[in-house]
Amino acid sequence: MKTKINENIGFPPPSGAGGIVIIDYGAGNIQSIKFALRRLGVEAVLSNNETEIRNADKVIFPGVGEASSAMQKLKTSGLDKVIPSLKQPVLGICLGMQLLCNYSEEGNTNGLGVFDVAVIRFSKDVKVPQIGWNQITNLKSDLFKNITEKEFMYLVHSYYAPLCKEAIATSEYGIQYASALQKDNFYGVQFHPEKSSTAGEQILKNFLEL
Repeated sequence: MKTKINENIGFPPPSGAGGIVIIDYGAGNIQSIKFALRRLGVEAVLSNNETEIRNADKVIFPGVGEASSAMQKLKTSGLDKVIPSLKQPVLGICLGMQLLCNYSEEGNTNGLGVFDVAVIRFSKDVKVPQIGWNQITNLKSDLFKNITEKEFMYLVHSYYAPLCKEAIATSEYGIQYASALQKDNFYGVQFHPEKSSTAGEQILKNFLEL
């Protein structure tokens, strides 16, 4: 029996094994991401189950809050070992992206070590946290297909990833920093695509189509 294709986005909505899993570890803005995917015709599964996560076609790793407490939640559930070993496309969002890095100054936290960069706090020369819309530039990945240079995305953060070899987009807030990262099957965005209007939905769509 053939799966009916969603005519809006050109691929079947997930069901059962596989599909799209949003990691639910108690430190994520999971409902807003789930609703954004639903607007694209995709019903994601919320899960902290290792088997479900490993069997997913795509994994979204969200995060809001403080780095050290979020990392402790990952360690308690064993997800700190699962996430870096995933082989399918993984998208870290906001704190999720930062936790994929080696280290964060927030709470003196060792991260998951996927991205070889240390997350640091914005200087006192700018208002912290950065809240609101900012442009993304120097776009280098299929994640940004049909996204124009200097597109605006919505951000809320006090810490950032400095420019590094894994940067696939940059933004400026007092200094230039990496607003998106990629290494192998891992992607990370500092901004919230689920809160960034049609451009953000396009990025989610692009990730689903990788």
